[in-house]
Amino acid sequence: MTLMIPFDNSFARLPSTFYAPQAPSPVKAPRLVAFNSDLAKILQISTGDANELAQVFAGNHVPDGANPIAQNYAGHQFGHYNPQLGDGRAVLLGETVGTDGVRRDIQLKGAGRTPYSRSGDGRAWLGPVLREYVVSEAMHALGIPTTRALAAVETGETVVRETLLPGAVLTRVATSHLRVGTFQVFAARGDLASLRTLTDYAITRHYPDADGPMGLLRAVRDAQARLIAGWMSVGFIHGVMNTDNSSISGETIDYGPCAFMDTYHPDTVYSSIDRNGRYAYSNQPDIAVWNLAQLATSLIQLFEDQEMAVEEATEIVHAMPALIQKHWLTRFRKKLGISSDQKGDLALITDLLDRMAAQNVDFTNTFRVLGAGDARDQFVDPEAYDSWAEGWAARLISEPDPQITMNRNNPAFIPRNHRVEQMIAAAVDGGYTLFHRLNAVLATPYDDQPDHMDLTRPPAQSEVVKATFCGT
Repeated sequence: MTLMIPFDNSFARLPSTFYAPQAPSPVKAPRLVAFNSDLAKILQISTGDANELAQVFAGNHVPDGANPIAQNYAGHQFGHYNPQLGDGRAVLLGETVGTDGVRRDIQLKGAGRTPYSRSGDGRAWLGPVLREYVVSEAMHALGIPTTRALAAVETGETVVRETLLPGAVLTRVATSHLRVGTFQVFAARGDLASLRTLTDYAITRHYPDADGPMGLLRAVRDAQARLIAGWMSVGFIHGVMNTDNSSISGETIDYGPCAFMDTYHPDTVYSSIDRNGRYAYSNQPDIAVWNLAQLATSLIQLFEDQEMAVEEATEIVHAMPALIQKHWLTRFRKKLGISSDQKGDLALITDLLDRMAAQNVDFTNTFRVLGAGDARDQFVDPEAYDSWAEGWAARLISEPDPQITMNRNNPAFIPRNHRVEQMIAAAVDGGYTLFHRLNAVLATPYDDQPDHMDLTRPPAQSEVVKATFCGT
């Protein structure tokens, strides 16, 4: 076998309470759909041919040095605590330390049943695998922290959902799969030894300068604040911000019913399971604070002086909204070509967003064409834009190179929902042309790509995606 992965599996060396040993379940006829060779080089993976890659990343062959496990965690799902979740359809093969010195997990999603599967089959169907591959790689290209996709493999088997669907496995890469829910499972059980071990491990792996549990809480807060501001700046809606989907590293994780907004409105919801809009676009900052509070509740248990710990944790959590807004302002200033800080900037930004919502304009295209002076054409009533633009023009007088700033911070290309759905439908019929095209175009989302301008078009009425779905 020519494929070699230099595993160094630190999580598997933790106590057995953290995971269950679990080999991936072999599949019938694996076929490689995509392999991310650029990411593989960073991971120091020496690759083989397509058949060998398919065998490994479908789970049929466990490479030397791997130590496959399913991780244990709990979590709040739509505000309700579930004491036992865990990797129900994912197997962590192991970790590598990349050429950049960063330790990363390599995980197979859709690799079969585990002790945490409950009633699930542990498999994934092709659609969600391709969606996560495209959207996570697009998010990386947008410069927003995220898990990444290393490989996608057809299994040659069908999975049963509402109908029979083609099966697939995604290989996901993350700086770790530690979640708020990983801490919650031990805190809820009163297993302070495991909670303390996990806290020390998280600090060592992600935030070596953090001073104890409260230092970890601050570091996670800071990373999550930057992440949420990044999401908001590109119109991304995660769709299922449960605490088991809240990464300690501050990466975007678990691309289930996610979506990028087309028409801008702060209350936009796509997720089919978010019936009350808990995770709507505009609610994401508040939910991030709520999730951090659940992490704080877990970490407080490590202190003998609970009252003092509560006071410090409360201060850390209560500082998060202002921190998110700080990063949000920085990002949206740049979207308007503004690099400096002035008092009236918040009002200028929110005024534009209010007008965009009232006029049902496209979020991505409106910001992209600001730099070219064509934004008024996005509005049904151009006067709504013109009256705002007067104040914006006055604000830009003192700014150097605002157009360059705007083009670097307003993508021309995002993975639009209707294109993703078209890509999945084509792939189910055996056609991967659009899948590969999307990956190629979205790799440079801030560049003008004249041959691909059709991918910037908002959906026609018949193409509008009203709901997105989980992959389970």
